[in-house]
Amino acid sequence: MRIVVLSDTHGNYFNLESIILRNTDADWIIHLGDGEHELDNFILSHQKLAPKIIHVAGNCDFDSLSNDVFVLPVLDHKILATHGHLYGVSGSLDRLKNLALTNGCDIVLFGHTHVRYQSNENGLYIMNPGSASLPRDGKKPSFGHIDISPAGVVTNIVDV
Repeated sequence: MRIVVLSDTHGNYFNLESIILRNTDADWIIHLGDGEHELDNFILSHQKLAPKIIHVAGNCDFDSLSNDVFVLPVLDHKILATHGHLYGVSGSLDRLKNLALTNGCDIVLFGHTHVRYQSNENGLYIMNPGSASLPRDGKKPSFGHIDISPAGVVTNIVDV
């Protein structure tokens, strides 16, 4: 199973469209917030992909009706997706990790910082795919892949 993860597109429809259209074979596409407007426009013109797209609200998704947190069970795993601003991810991941454990999740996805991050800590796979439009880590815009198989979980962050 493949899951594509992107975040913080901030109006960059071109990068959002490029990422999703290059990965239409993914089982799920998760947008971690701050890009709801362009994602809505993409879905309107690519309605066949809509059932596999999940979105959570970011701090710049004003008047959003989307959830702040989404839990997705996949195979023998549970994914927690959130933008992260409500959990203080700019300073520490502790609140986010506790939220994941409380919800029985072992894969944790967040955005907000515009900085790529991936780790495996105490049984938690944690990923921030960075920003698909405005990175703050001196690297190119990016997004992530999660591959889940009977052999395990692999996370990867790639340039747009």
